[in-house]
Amino acid sequence: MSDTLPPLSSSDVPPEAISEMTALKDYLDNAIPRKRDTFRNLLIATWNLKDFGSLTESWKADSTVTPRRDWRALWAITEIISRFDVVALQEVTGNLKALRTLLKTLGEDWQFLMTDINARQGGDERLAFLFDVRRVRLSGLACELVIPPDESPGRKIEASTLQKQFVRTPYAIGFQAGAETFVLVTLHVIFGKGKVGRSEELKAIARWMADWAKKVNDWEQNLIVLGDFNIDNPASPLWKAFTETGLIIPAILKQALRSIFAGQSNFDKYYDQIAWFE
Repeated sequence: MSDTLPPLSSSDVPPEAISEMTALKDYLDNAIPRKRDTFRNLLIATWNLKDFGSLTESWKADSTVTPRRDWRALWAITEIISRFDVVALQEVTGNLKALRTLLKTLGEDWQFLMTDINARQGGDERLAFLFDVRRVRLSGLACELVIPPDESPGRKIEASTLQKQFVRTPYAIGFQAGAETFVLVTLHVIFGKGKVGRSEELKAIARWMADWAKKVNDWEQNLIVLGDFNIDNPASPLWKAFTETGLIIPAILKQALRSIFAGQSNFDKYYDQIAWFE
């Protein structure tokens, strides 16, 4: 079997799949700005693709098949990602079949960087960046953010705030588009057994980012934090923990739907975020 998705022009494509893709493309044409020439815009996205690992090689995986993610689903994912310049992905698993198929379908204009799988406590996940090399290129920075062992109480990270490393280590990549350089930091905050644990990790991440942003700014680079922060809503203590060091979430993004799960009419799930320091 090829590592790319079957073409939508294939004779065995179900009519409903073609209809869905046509409707999706029409929707995306209106919902997402087009990529402009000469770097007049830059399109960045973050997406938690739940358990993004294996792939069922059929057009319709029913409830008896594992995984449920099939060609039809991956075609939709590929179409959405293709509309952006850089996409941060969370929950990429150790199995790279779906990711490999996605990238080969996008074509040679797309590249990726990713972490190794993290600890079992973090779900054996990877963090990844996919990017369109016609629009952006790597600036040279690639690192996972860890707390140095000499960060004692009273310094950047208080001992009472975080007693150990981040469960899923934030991943930072430097990019360049035209003359502009920017650093993207993606992460997936551990959900844990309650909001207290999440609040501690969010505070530690926000404080660490604030200190790092000052250093990045000295080099006239832009720092953007994005990923799944597992924040309930703007009234939640988790939102305060994340923003108390100066991270700004654009007002327009506060109105964006973030989940396919029930209750979104009330905007009660603000898990995925894009933020920066001003």
